[in-house]
Amino acid sequence: MEYVIYLVEDEPNLNELLTAYLQKEGWRVRSFLDGGEARSAIGSPPHLWILDIMLPGVDGYQLIREIKAVSPRLPVIFISARDADIDRIVGLEMGSDDYLPKPFMPRELVIRAKKLLDRVYESPANDSDSAREKVIGLSCYNMDEQARQVFDSRGTPVELTAKEFELLLYFAKNRGQILGREQLLVGVWGNEFFGTDRVVDDLVRRIRKKMPDLRLETIYGYGYRLVKA
Repeated sequence: MEYVIYLVEDEPNLNELLTAYLQKEGWRVRSFLDGGEARSAIGSPPHLWILDIMLPGVDGYQLIREIKAVSPRLPVIFISARDADIDRIVGLEMGSDDYLPKPFMPRELVIRAKKLLDRVYESPANDSDSAREKVIGLSCYNMDEQARQVFDSRGTPVELTAKEFELLLYFAKNRGQILGREQLLVGVWGNEFFGTDRVVDDLVRRIRKKMPDLRLETIYGYGYRLVKA
């Protein structure tokens, strides 16, 4: 699949370097040097946005607000040279799916982008398990794994970001099990994630806010458990 990537980075040399690395993967890359220019492209969404936070004119925070207003589940990677912990948490709050602090190796960005794109867009293989249930019941919610959508008891869609959906799916596939924060980090973010387990708590809090009837228990000092219906 030929993915379309929008890269927003105001430093020209870094923008050119990252564009070259992304294009080597066979992806079509459209790069922007400022937030105002990128804003004009929100109506024609790519498969993935890569946003610097500090931008002239419209910053990355404002951009992600406007992107998510149009395409709530479209994946976003934040990059920033500012305070890593603060930007990571704020980015997650606003719907980013990954965060990479500067300086970083361009190849690391490519690896993270590839893993995120594969998780969001690659369809499960057609095998002998084709008759397996595609809709997972969670309390009064229904989770459609293939369509990557969640509906409440009235059939109204619950707007989840890509990372929120992946964490909820991990809980759904391990219902009744006590899952530690480190296990959740590896299972959802992968071994390449560099950060604290606070991101798990923040994502759980966002899911609970959007799905107040979900029976997701906190195991204090350890992690979480999704109660079997």
